[in-house]
Amino acid sequence: MSKAALMPSFEHASAALRLFHGPDSLARLGRELERLGARRAVIFCGQSMGRQGQLLELVRQAAGEHCVGVFDGVQAHSPLVSVQAGAAYLGQTGADAVIALGGGSAIVTARAASIVLAEGRPVHELCTRRDERGALNSPKLLQPKLAQLVLPSTPTTAMVKAGSAVFDPTAGERLPLFDPKTRAAALFIHPELTATAPRHLILSASLNTLTMAIEGLVSRVSNPLADAQLMHALRLIAGHLQRPDSMDDPAVRGELLLAAVLCGQGSDHTGAGITTVLGHALGARFGTENGLVNAVVLPHALRFNGQAAQAGMGKVAAALGLTSTGSASEVTERLSGLLAGLSIPSRLQELQVPAEPLEMVARLAMADWFLRGNPRPVTEAGQLLAVLQAAW
Repeated sequence: MSKAALMPSFEHASAALRLFHGPDSLARLGRELERLGARRAVIFCGQSMGRQGQLLELVRQAAGEHCVGVFDGVQAHSPLVSVQAGAAYLGQTGADAVIALGGGSAIVTARAASIVLAEGRPVHELCTRRDERGALNSPKLLQPKLAQLVLPSTPTTAMVKAGSAVFDPTAGERLPLFDPKTRAAALFIHPELTATAPRHLILSASLNTLTMAIEGLVSRVSNPLADAQLMHALRLIAGHLQRPDSMDDPAVRGELLLAAVLCGQGSDHTGAGITTVLGHALGARFGTENGLVNAVVLPHALRFNGQAAQAGMGKVAAALGLTSTGSASEVTERLSGLLAGLSIPSRLQELQVPAEPLEMVARLAMADWFLRGNPRPVTEAGQLLAVLQAAW
């Protein structure tokens, strides 16, 4: 073997990110809108955020004359009716930019509504689908999209993603949309915004980030640049989870959001795995926070992946501060101990997830794009069902 053959081959193309962090970050909102040529920006938020008049006014003032309205119809897990209403409001106001204010649902709803408005077709025609050969295909969404500006309140990886997932409650389906043109044009992390989220939402979002970082590190696809982002994200999250009382500190919340940014960027290159997939499948159907589902499923998913995940376990172990080489059992034991100290549910039944629909959930989860990164190939729904049953 030649020496040249020892150098790994990979591609790492990162999307541009303009990030403003700290108490003076909102002072840049108006200037960023001007830089984008936006004159008619609409704020997207949920009703609870909309009721916080002082905070909403803070954002309005920062946007200045560029703000033409507020859509406060965002709902948890971005149900189809909320996305359609948001798209209609964007059309009525003649919006040329969206300011997503809040957690992951606000960010995803703003992106999805922008896609529906621009493409002018039903969501079911725009989403990623599995074809007759079993391959996942994402339609090319070619129309120009409204500029997205993100003002997050929770540490969600959605901040920097290009994907959006709409939940159709009638069919019980999660409809994933992918369009790189909906990535955030600018991101603003401000202490008054992060202070609005109750601690349990900060914790849940952090658990989601923890899961995605771990699954990215053990993914079958990796490179050193993505590993660096994911390892530091995991290091930050795990360190703060050991001191959950500190999560009310504005500086800590800022670090948790930065960890989510790092994880979101890193996992763009690696994908995730079955914990994330099952969190997607269960969260919206049963009205459960994805992070809590992730925390229950993660140890069982790591056991399922076992030896297949060994190549990445050393990276996870290093980020968690383990001095061992990082076997799957050692990493699982460390994570189980960390999660046990958080006073959160440890079984799916404690999250009010019934046992009867688990077979259906496993079957639907087979259409999730993130399955491709799982270190152990998942070829049938029965494998996912076994993990769900172990976690139930």
